Amino acid sequence: MRTLLTILLLLAVAVPAPALDRRPRKKDKKKNKTEAVVTPPTAPVAGQQAAPEPEEPELPDPAEVQYDDMTLGLTAEQADSLVAVWRERQCGDSYQEFFDNYILVDSTAESTTPDSVYIQRLRALVSPIQLPYNSIVRGYINRYTDSRYGTISRILGMSQYYFPLIEEELIKAGLPVELRALPIIESALSPTAVSPMGAAGLWQFMPATGKVYGLEVNSLVDERCDPVLSTRAACRYLKDLYTLYKDWTLAIAAYNCGPGNVNKALARAGDGSRTFWDIYDFLPRETRGYVPAFIGASYAYAYHKLHGIEFTEPPLPLATDTIRVDRLLHLGQVSSTIDIPMETLRQLNPQYKLDIVPATTKTYSLVLPQRYVCRYIQQQDSIFAKDSAYLKEYMNPANLEKKRQQRSGTIYTVKKGDTLGAIARKYRVTTAQLMRWNGIKNANKLRLGQKIRIEGR
Repeated sequence: MRTLLTILLLLAVAVPAPALDRRPRKKDKKKNKTEAVVTPPTAPVAGQQAAPEPEEPELPDPAEVQYDDMTLGLTAEQADSLVAVWRERQCGDSYQEFFDNYILVDSTAESTTPDSVYIQRLRALVSPIQLPYNSIVRGYINRYTDSRYGTISRILGMSQYYFPLIEEELIKAGLPVELRALPIIESALSPTAVSPMGAAGLWQFMPATGKVYGLEVNSLVDERCDPVLSTRAACRYLKDLYTLYKDWTLAIAAYNCGPGNVNKALARAGDGSRTFWDIYDFLPRETRGYVPAFIGASYAYAYHKLHGIEFTEPPLPLATDTIRVDRLLHLGQVSSTIDIPMETLRQLNPQYKLDIVPATTKTYSLVLPQRYVCRYIQQQDSIFAKDSAYLKEYMNPANLEKKRQQRSGTIYTVKKGDTLGAIARKYRVTTAQLMRWNGIKNANKLRLGQKIRIEGR
């Protein structure tokens, strides 16, 4: 059975045949070659001794050919690459299948689309969360589906990496998978996004709330930026909010502005107020757009093709695996030993603020591209042998503070054609943040050579 599963796996990823050639195939090849040169025997010429018959080449006994029935003789690194290709293809296929099989497609021209079409499309997204349509929602749909900004294309690309892990945690928690759209409006799917108020990560937890839900936040680690751990914390928080309000629109609003503000809005709206739309006028201004933005993001994710929007390629490897680290480790030790780009390690492990995994009293996770996992295990001793070279400068508190300051910001020089919005998208921050960090009053007035400071995580 294991052999059958392996063969099916190999067929699924369409590995080129030469990579899987084995000695039994070589045997057949030799046999065919031998048969091809055999000609019918001719009568011996008088006085000439008949030539001896050619001996059949000695072939190995198939029983003597041994290989692992799960890897078919592949090395550990080859097996890792095979699994990586398989997972990447699975991810891409499932992503495409969702839009091909479960999303309503019509041929209505977008420029003349009546409201009834939007209503029909939202109704087709059957969900425990109410997705009503009105003029406010339409404004957010237009914003998310406007291809001039390119935001939704980047989000669609990032969603191929983040949505599978977010959906997995939502399903485990028994929550609607449509809540995956919340990180779109919270952080534009950027795990290193930081708000002006200090909220951070995909789910934009404030430090105090993050700690309440079990996230570690200190000088070296900020688990609000850990995609998996922050999603688990968000699931617990959302479940608590739904238990409190018994309505998903109110729970989503409370996620944005806090239960206290929702409770005050309910009190001011009077008896009979049960949903977000009942208390709309009594909510803080920024929260009034929060649920409509959630509906708009959900619509744009589902129907982006109808608006001529294509996703960009994700900057992250889609096939990854996790290693548990039980010793102090600098990401540079891994990068220099197994030839993995430092930026890839940072993107996959955004919770380590100074590139250090502080595994002194407990273990921490390290996410690696699938293709590098076996290489890491095989060279683990070499990786940890570099600890003195990479960690000595961090042992001195003065050096630690210096490194923190270095990582705290990047300087960008404005070039011809640059806009503040484009710079913000490049560094995964907001235009408002760039304006605040640099004292810019008008986002449309940049000059060539101007220095733009981008604060780090």
